[in-house]
Formats: sequence, structure tokens, C-alpha cells
Amino acid sequence: MPKVKLPRNSPSIDMTPMVDLAFLLVTFFMLTTKFRPEEPVKVVIPSSVSTTKIPDNTVTLSIDSAGRVFFDMDGKDVRPQILQAVMTKYKQTNLTAQDMSRFAVMGTFGVPVTQVKAYIEADDAQRKTMSTASAGIPMDTLRHNDQLSDWVSAAVSYGLADYNTKRVTNQNVKPPKFSIKADGRAKYKIIKQVIDICQKQGVQHFNLITSLKSMPKS
Repeated sequence: MPKVKLPRNSPSIDMTPMVDLAFLLVTFFMLTTKFRPEEPVKVVIPSSVSTTKIPDNTVTLSIDSAGRVFFDMDGKDVRPQILQAVMTKYKQTNLTAQDMSRFAVMGTFGVPVTQVKAYIEADDAQRKTMSTASAGIPMDTLRHNDQLSDWVSAAVSYGLADYNTKRVTNQNVKPPKFSIKADGRAKYKIIKQVIDICQKQGVQHFNLITSLKSMPKS
């Protein structure tokens, strides 16, 4: 009796759900990706073998090779409060709600208080020019123009207040930390001055930002 051959049908796979999933993932990453703003100052940091990552909720003080100091802080909720406190102390009370909103998502800056409003309202090219011409955030204690101390003080006060508020509902939130990002060619005297200013405001622990040095092959 001859053997009956059954017809072979190729399996059919519906790719529509997979295509939909791919587009959903692409859309998600496009909407949630946050591009790092361009740094206004070039800092060539020294290398080390430390693999410790920079913690979240960090205040970063950058020091370039010329000894200029720049300020940055994570947390768009607390940044406007810090700005308002410092500007009010120096009687710079002409900030608008739009200025506050722009400062909340702005990156590193290093200009005197009198230039902060113009810096916020400038475009990227103008900010770069202002940063190049600036001497950084003033920290002249002899002339009673230690503006860096005021920025650090406000960051400590409002950063801790924000942390205490959020940790009631979010146990994973971290208290503010301070990091120093110093150029390898910066003078030690300037770095020590920045550390001294922070310590006077109660900041006793720092993270020193370095680049990862390749380990020697054994």
C-alpha cells in the first residue's frame, strides 16, 4: 500500500505585535532620554583606579586649570529655591517664573550673582561666551564677596529640607552629597580654599571626581 504524504504547510508568524513593541520602546526612549548639557568649562580630571560611581542628588563644584569655580546641583525641584535664596540675599529680585523654570533644568554655571539672570536668559552660544569671559563664582573672603559660600549654604539647607520631605514617602531617596571635580593642573591652594568654604557650611565629606585609569596587565 503506497505511503500517504501529508502536505507540509509553512508556519505563519504574525510579526505585528513585535513591530508594535519595537516602536513603543523607541518612543519611550525618545521621550525619556535626557541629554547631558554641554559643560561651560573644560576640566581635565586626573585618573585613578577607583570604580566608585558618583551618587545621585549631588552638588558638583568644578575647578578648571585657571582656578575658576563652577557650581551644579541635581534636583530640578530644589534648584529654584536655592537660586531664590542666593539672589534675594544680594538684592537681585528681578527673576521671573520663566527664569526659575530654566534654571531648574540648567547645567553647570560659574558667573557672579549680578550676571546670573542674563546667563539664564542667554542661549547656548551666549552662555559659552559668558563662561569663557567669567572669572567663575567669586569666593573672595577678604572683600566680603564669598558668593560660593552662599551657594553652598543654600544647597545644604534646601537640599536637606527636600530630602527630609521626600523620604517620608520614598525610602530610597538619598541625602545631598558634595563632589569636587578639579582639573589636574589646578593649584592645590584653590582646591583647599573650596574645601574650607564647604567645611564652614558643615560639609565634611566629599567625592573627588576622577577618570578611570586602566589597570596594568599582570
